[in-house]
Amino acid sequence: MEVQDRNDQRRSKRQFIPAGDVGVMDAPPEDIMATLNADGSRKWLYPELNKGRWYYYRLIVAWVLVAIFVALPIVKINGKPAIFLDVLHREFTFFGMTFYPTDTLLLMLLMIGVLVSVVLFTALLGRVWCGWACPQTVYLEFFYRPVERLFEGKEHVRKRRDEGPWTFDKVWRKTGKHAVYLIFSLALAHTFVAYFAGWSNLLTWMQGSPTDHWGYFVMMAGTTGLILFDFGFFREQMCTIACPYARFQSVLLDPDSLIVSYDEERGEPRGKGKERSDLGDCVDCYACVRTCPTGIDIRDGLQMECLHCTQCIDACDDIMEKVGFEPGLIRYSSEREDEGKTRRFFRPRTVIYSLLLVVIASIFAIAFTTRGSYDVNVARASGDPFVVLPNEEVANRLRFRVRNQSPKSTTYTVEAIEPAGATVKILGRTPISVPEGEMKRTEVWIITQPDVIQGGTQTATLKVEFENGTTKEMKFPLLGPSSN
Repeated sequence: MEVQDRNDQRRSKRQFIPAGDVGVMDAPPEDIMATLNADGSRKWLYPELNKGRWYYYRLIVAWVLVAIFVALPIVKINGKPAIFLDVLHREFTFFGMTFYPTDTLLLMLLMIGVLVSVVLFTALLGRVWCGWACPQTVYLEFFYRPVERLFEGKEHVRKRRDEGPWTFDKVWRKTGKHAVYLIFSLALAHTFVAYFAGWSNLLTWMQGSPTDHWGYFVMMAGTTGLILFDFGFFREQMCTIACPYARFQSVLLDPDSLIVSYDEERGEPRGKGKERSDLGDCVDCYACVRTCPTGIDIRDGLQMECLHCTQCIDACDDIMEKVGFEPGLIRYSSEREDEGKTRRFFRPRTVIYSLLLVVIASIFAIAFTTRGSYDVNVARASGDPFVVLPNEEVANRLRFRVRNQSPKSTTYTVEAIEPAGATVKILGRTPISVPEGEMKRTEVWIITQPDVIQGGTQTATLKVEFENGTTKEMKFPLLGPSSN
């Protein structure tokens, strides 16, 4: 892309960034990540907070998302949490719809639909997810960093304190900060695990002895430790190093995708001073760099590390207002708009993605609405394929697996329609009861006369009838002595 080529040229000319209150950000002639020093060691970032209009929009969205995250495992629909990923029993509930291992097609369509949605969303809105809705950004920027500022002060103060010797003041501030971090991490870990175990189980386990549910306590300690490590130390490296989404950005974006962009035509040549007859609107204050949570210079163009968090927009707009210039030097835009053209929302890739998503959603809806209330499967039980009884009758031992996918408990019976004269013997009580949402395995003997099975095999027609009148018929081969 032409704009990207110009970005690369500008980036290659950058030699250094002057020191500010936040710290020196010298860069060698060759490009390195903004979070690394020239020797490859990590450069700890101290991004300044800018409370502009975009910040408050994001704050509202963040609190709404946190409320939803906390509520989903608590609010119940049809007697189950809104989202409940019961891996132990292999049941996955989404807003009243429960999927089982037998729903392979539905689960596959659901995952493909999510993937296509991400691709379409990125093609249209770029990395808005990263800056506005990703839990990494939401909790780091609106929970952990505010706590850090509360205990350790503003960024330039914190940086000088971190570079200085350990003192009592430094120790108590960091101890208090990490104590609150631990409380936040415990709360997040319990909420996260509730999606897989359910709050009712968690509360029971929490009130019991750790030795009774030691696995839960180990899992909770590990989850809490990972969250504490991520938000307390790893931070922006999760976005720039570990998360694959940034790497996919180069193939998911196109010139019409939404990006955070610096207006090069208006801003260049940048420089300080009141006399600006030969200068652009960029006053080279580096406010956009100091506020960036991944440490990049947005003026170098579209970069993998940009999260679309809009902090550089708020910082630049604040400077533009102070110097009496029009805001929007850094803004939401697209590469096509940066070239002076009109951005296109409808283009081949977005149309194809949208149509594909409609097709997937339609197939999913048809498959889900036509899914029966009961899933029945029959297979041959382990052991001898058949048994010849003392009266020379032939008995085939089968195993019926019935899953009740309806919201009510039910009972069922098994009957042999063909071959004529075949009888059914069930081990246990009949009719067989199956609670709602559960699966029942039952062993059944199909007994036939010796002259029925010709050549060692005979196809039988078996019928399973449920108490509400629903019936399912299936064919299954019966085996017997080949001499008959």
